[in-house]
This record gives sequence, C-alpha cells and structure tokens, in this order.
Amino acid sequence: MAENPSLRYNLTRSTAILTMEPLGIPPSIMLALFIFAIITYCLILLFHSMLLVTISAKRNLHEPMYILLFNLSLCDLMGATGFYPQLLCSILLQSREISYPACVLQGILLHLYGTGSLLFLTVMSYDRYIAICEPLRYHSLMTRGTLVKSICLVWAIDFVMIGALFVLTLSKEICRTNIVDTYCNNPSLMKLICDDVSVVNIYGLFIIALVQGFSVMMVSITYIKILITCLSTKQAKSISKAMQTCGTHLVVFLTFEVNIFLLLVSHRLEAVSPHLRRACGVAIAIIPPIFNPLIYGLKTKEIRQTVFRFLQEKVSSS
Repeated sequence: MAENPSLRYNLTRSTAILTMEPLGIPPSIMLALFIFAIITYCLILLFHSMLLVTISAKRNLHEPMYILLFNLSLCDLMGATGFYPQLLCSILLQSREISYPACVLQGILLHLYGTGSLLFLTVMSYDRYIAICEPLRYHSLMTRGTLVKSICLVWAIDFVMIGALFVLTLSKEICRTNIVDTYCNNPSLMKLICDDVSVVNIYGLFIIALVQGFSVMMVSITYIKILITCLSTKQAKSISKAMQTCGTHLVVFLTFEVNIFLLLVSHRLEAVSPHLRRACGVAIAIIPPIFNPLIYGLKTKEIRQTVFRFLQEKVSSS
C-alpha cells in the first residue's frame, strides 16, 4: 500500500491511535476465546503467586536455585501482564486499536520479559553446573553476595539494553499507524517510522547477537560439562537426580530459545510467512508464563512438597 504523504511527520505520538493486525478469529467464538484468555491469565497469576509466596515464606527454599526461579517468575508475570490485558480489551471492545503510549508500554514489558528470562535461565544453568560439577565448592562459589550481584547485574543489563533500544526507537518520528503484528514490539514499532532506522536496526541486531549468543554458549558449555560429570559418576541415584533437575531447566530453556529465535528471524526476513510470525509471537507470550511454574513446581521435589503441605494445612484449618 502506498504511503500517504499527508501522514508523513504529522502524527503526534502521544495521541496517535494505532491499529494492530486482526486476530482472525470468527465472531462466533469470540466469547469462548475471551473466557479462555481470562481463565488462562488468572491461572498464570495464581500459579506464579503460589510459587513466589512459597519461595518467599519457606526458609529452606532460600537457596540460589529457588531465588533465581523467583526472579524468572517475575519475568514471566511481566510478559503475561504485557500480553493478556491488551488481548482481553481487544476482544471485549471488538477493536484492534491501541494508543501509541500503550503500545510502547506493551513492547517494553514484552522485551524486558524476553531478555530477562534468557539471562536468568543462563545464570540458572551456571548454578546447576557448580552444584553438580563442583559440589564441595558450591557454597563458597555461590555465596549470598555472588547471588545478589548476579541478580542485580541481570536486571541492570535487561533494563539498560531494552531502555536504550526503545529510546532510539522513540527518538524517530512516525508516519504510519499499522502495527504488523498481533501485539506491540520494537520491530513493529520500527515499521511505523519513515526516517532512516539503520542505527536502531544495528543496535537491535547487536542485542540479539549478544544475548542469544551468550545464553546459547553458556548453557551449551555448562551442560556439556554436566553431562561429562554425570557419565563419569558411577552412582545411579546421583545421575538420576542431576538429570531430573537439569532436564527440567533444559526443556524450559530450549522451548523459550527456539520460540524467541524464530520470532526474531520472522521479523528480520520479509520472506517468512506472517502466519509463522504470529504463531511464534503468541507462543512466546503464552507458553512459558503458564508452563514454567507447572514444570518447576511439579518437577522440583522441594517446591512440590511445600505447596502440597501448605494446601493441606489450609484445607485442614478450614
């Protein structure tokens, strides 16, 4: 579609109304979709709240692995809150319009969620590496101070990188109003700009290469060493416990990594089907936030037992 010259540089970002891609859902099932979405969002809030409260309240869970899981859960809540409320409003109001400031806020939340999740999953893989490969030195290496510094560093990198990305994007004037995605993100916001966006694009590619490359490299190295250690250990019980703990983390990491990689590629390559882009975008916003607490909660013995004991106490007291 040809660009309308009258729109060029005439859009005021604070009052601009954008239009996102249609959901492509038949009107006959809109009510069912709304109910499903609100139930899913409520379940996400419930599962993560239970996980956060359990880790906070039980002193025996104040270990590095669980504290890192606590922060991963915060990232998931950030992503779900960035995605579901806007989706519910779109279905309820039967409108795909969104204000520019609201679109930017949604994009920031989703990017903070994606980058933060990858970084915390990477730190968790390092924690598992020390616990399995250097068990005698674990408490001297993963001290409270080291843990706090790691968590602060991850959040600082996350906010600085994403903050700089959106500052660069917001410094450009917009001349279009169509968001070419089912929700707002930086690539779709960049496509509203008619000026040169090469600097923003290069910085975006730098973030992708840095975060993705660092995460994949660290997780690969740590899990290769964990595998070597497990194979050299003759104790079947120790191997089983290590594989169970690491398998859970690896499934979560690979699921997240594959989805986010496909999403990033689909935005960078014009030849990629828009249906694939939508599917990957929705998957990254829906699957990890609802499955992470279930996977970690059910597969991690300490969390599972603590949650079940808490629920039993509540039922008994009532």
